Amino acid sequence: MAHPQRTILFVHRDFPAQFQGLADHFLAQPGTRLCAIREAGRQAPLAGVIDAPYHGWGEAPTGLHPLARNLEEQIRRGAAVLETARNLRRDGLVPDLVYAHPGWGEALFLKDIFPEARHICYCEHHYEPGRAEAAFDPEYPVAQFQWPAVRLQKTAGLLALEACHRGVSPTAWQRQGYPAGLRDKIEVIHEGVDTDVVRPDPAARLRLPEFGLDLAPGDEVVTYVARDLEPYRGFHTFMRALPRLLRLRPNCRVLIIGGDDVSYGLRLPGGQTYRERYLAECPVDPGRVHFLGKLAYPDYLAALAVSACHVYLTYPFVLSWSCLEAMSAGCLLVASDTEPVREVVAHGLNGLLVDFFDHQALAEQVAEALARGRELAPLRALARETVRARYDQSRVCLPAQVRLIEQTLAGDFDADA
Repeated sequence: MAHPQRTILFVHRDFPAQFQGLADHFLAQPGTRLCAIREAGRQAPLAGVIDAPYHGWGEAPTGLHPLARNLEEQIRRGAAVLETARNLRRDGLVPDLVYAHPGWGEALFLKDIFPEARHICYCEHHYEPGRAEAAFDPEYPVAQFQWPAVRLQKTAGLLALEACHRGVSPTAWQRQGYPAGLRDKIEVIHEGVDTDVVRPDPAARLRLPEFGLDLAPGDEVVTYVARDLEPYRGFHTFMRALPRLLRLRPNCRVLIIGGDDVSYGLRLPGGQTYRERYLAECPVDPGRVHFLGKLAYPDYLAALAVSACHVYLTYPFVLSWSCLEAMSAGCLLVASDTEPVREVVAHGLNGLLVDFFDHQALAEQVAEALARGRELAPLRALARETVRARYDQSRVCLPAQVRLIEQTLAGDFDADA
């Protein structure tokens, strides 16, 4: 039996996550063997990929200094991955290339186990106290006494980036957040959007009988999507805009898609969710405002297809896939005028921008978008063309990712790395 010509090891606690497209591509390539180190129990193994889950990264010891908690957790994760990588090497699996997300500490010790391999880091976000999201929202600030913890939070990512041969950031804004001395090794390549799947669908129907919904394109539907409903994604601003929006547009219905957990930022005291907090502050008609939770992907795409106006708000933070997917679906986008959004949205051309904090302006902009829907149709078309030209997965992003991997395997990188 022929041996594979090369082996690629992906490392990500939630694999396949951002590596799904690359995994699918290389699974179809003869002579390439794929392996993945992931945290056990978070995602199902991907067929065709050698599965190497890590277990038992343990609990924090007692008496730990508060500032050390995040770093210590990263070290425990890194040590668990280290043991898993040792077992792979012992069993004869030595990768030619390691592609890792370093954010949780998993990449800390990979170069020690596989020094002969090429290493690529996925550079998603560089935390910096007093900058970007840490100092953005006066309602939910990262207090200055917490800045040392934020500074330590970037330790694992910086160590991994210093040790790797190449890095990848999805957007130029994300790359720009890294120190200048390391930025040169980071390429800007997004994971991309499958624009053949995420596209306008004039025949779409969103049928959710449990919510009493049967909607189609042409209905006055406002959509809002976030992994979880929280301030990082402007949920508080959106909720404060709803009472005025509902008065201005008495026939519109609002679909809010997302969970009640916290993906980023701080949890509220007493187990309260942000949905509970802002429903108490801003009561709305439950017959017009529907909290749908996390939808199955086909239902999510149907929601985008029937949307008359899609709202996307974010701190200066990682740009959500849902923003680009909404654009690819041809949504009329009203978004926050924040740096990550401005990289893809130009006001009046392919979307409409509003001040992140100005909920009155948000309500009025969405109401205007609904009133001028036909007139603003060119914005929808250009939003989709923006994604097709710059973020199309199969035609733009995946070929660029594959080129980077091939170049790195061929030794095309700074020899000092």
